[in-house]
Amino acid sequence: MIHRSHTYLYTLSIFIGSILMSWAAPTRAQEITYPNPLKGDTTAFFRGIAVMTDLVGPAQLAFGDYGQLEAAVRLNIKDKYFPIVELGLGKADAEDAATRLSYKTSAPYGRVGVDFNLMRNKHDDYRVYGGVRYAYTNYKFDLFCSDVTDPIWGDSADFMVKDVKCYYHWLEFVFGIDAKMWGPIRMGWSARYKRRLFHDDGNVGRPWYVPGYGKQGNARLGGTFNIIIEF
Repeated sequence: MIHRSHTYLYTLSIFIGSILMSWAAPTRAQEITYPNPLKGDTTAFFRGIAVMTDLVGPAQLAFGDYGQLEAAVRLNIKDKYFPIVELGLGKADAEDAATRLSYKTSAPYGRVGVDFNLMRNKHDDYRVYGGVRYAYTNYKFDLFCSDVTDPIWGDSADFMVKDVKCYYHWLEFVFGIDAKMWGPIRMGWSARYKRRLFHDDGNVGRPWYVPGYGKQGNARLGGTFNIIIEF
């Protein structure tokens, strides 16, 4: 009897265990997930083109002694990389009240570089950029001062030099933000750190203003506020 009882209990335990396993097996199968094979980036290589203009330069021209008119074309590569070309015309017509020295120039300049989208979601309507530019201008300036007194003879005469030839190479490190406003229209701003590389100031002293760069100096900060149309 004891042997039969053990056999009965053993058979019953196997039967109950098989039922419990049959119930648990589908649950485990649902819980186990297998990673999908790695997929390549399906984003199109060329995502669009944008044209833009800066509003800071015209405001400087309207309310100050110098400024620039500037436009740019920017490509969109996979929403990650944004090669850009910026072209402008820099102008200055200023007079120092203390020295009565007048400075005048007007010349084109250009920059070429690339911005990188720093956002985690590269396809968002908002973008945060980091970038770099290489810039160059070749320009001439005029310098004029009336009634300059000769320190030796005491006579007075006008001092004038025209078409002093100069050039300027510099780098710009850029941080910027832009956002979609309506349809193809975007707005954004950028802050820039400018660093002079190579230059020739001519033979009459340091020019007061460099087209595209701004007032002279080894390093300086600048900025833009852009209206953008993106196609």
